[in-house]
Amino acid sequence: MAAAESAGPGEEGDRRMNGQKPAVSVIIPAYNAEEFIRPCLDGVLAQTIRDIEVICVDDGSTDATPAILKEYAARDSRMKILTQENGGAGKARNTGLAAAKGETLSFLDADDLFEPDMLETAWKRLKETGAQFTVFDSDMYMNDTREYRSARHIKTEALPPYAPFHRRSLTDNPFRVFIGWAWDKLYDADFVRENGLTFQEQRTTNDMAFVFSALAIGERISVLTGKKLAHHRKNVHSSLSNTREASWHCFHDALMRVKAFLQERGIWYELEQDYVNYCLHAVLWNLGSLQGDAKEKLYRKLKTDWLAEFGLTGRDRNYFDSREDYEKLRNIISCDFVEYSGG
Repeated sequence: MAAAESAGPGEEGDRRMNGQKPAVSVIIPAYNAEEFIRPCLDGVLAQTIRDIEVICVDDGSTDATPAILKEYAARDSRMKILTQENGGAGKARNTGLAAAKGETLSFLDADDLFEPDMLETAWKRLKETGAQFTVFDSDMYMNDTREYRSARHIKTEALPPYAPFHRRSLTDNPFRVFIGWAWDKLYDADFVRENGLTFQEQRTTNDMAFVFSALAIGERISVLTGKKLAHHRKNVHSSLSNTREASWHCFHDALMRVKAFLQERGIWYELEQDYVNYCLHAVLWNLGSLQGDAKEKLYRKLKTDWLAEFGLTGRDRNYFDSREDYEKLRNIISCDFVEYSGG
């Protein structure tokens, strides 16, 4: 993973003396992250683009995370530490966003790993294409086995052969071409602020609305493929994604915010069918990945309210992209929970 060090867009010192913005503001929420925060910060501070600010938001940690952040900040003046009472990663990202001064914004997770040229490569791509945000390729790092595994995080066959592009140029459901997380994307800061984009302050799925709202209104999007620039750590037992039973409703709340945003911006008529199809995908994924009481709560809520809220009722087969998913939807509508779960 070694790479030559570069000052990136101009000399860091000259830019700061002239009052210019850092090229990238890197925002990292950190909650009880003592196990992984060192390799994360090592990877960020060793980026080949030197002209960055790194804003770490300590989200009320009760372990050694605050001490580790102070240790790194004492060694590197590009580090800034903000603290807040525990409010979740969405609130922490908003706290960092409010303080960020960079031309572009990177929202990273405290347990992931990064190639040393990730930010420089993404920054150059965004600038050369004039994009409002750029999406880069990634894979998974399995924490238990220490293995890297390929993952299909970008549907490359749906992309146009030019950049930048608009979502209308995609040949598949735009909500299925990219994944609704923020860490594999670099955003133009003016684009984010001019459109009032913020993160939902909820336990999980707090970046979906931010990402999909940007996708819906973005007029200039670019993509970087061919090299895995970030490595998403998986199989971390302390991760919130592994305790989703406590936040089984968060995907619904995120999708409702996306729907409201599309309606407010007057583009609901364009994206309604894509949105409804994505909702079906999200419903099936969540039902398949939850267990116990949370799964039953979700199933009952879907039948009483949420299927209708998602626009999944009263549709015929031709409205849906997948016959298999449509049949699964019909099964949910017609079965009670005991029948559905095989009881």
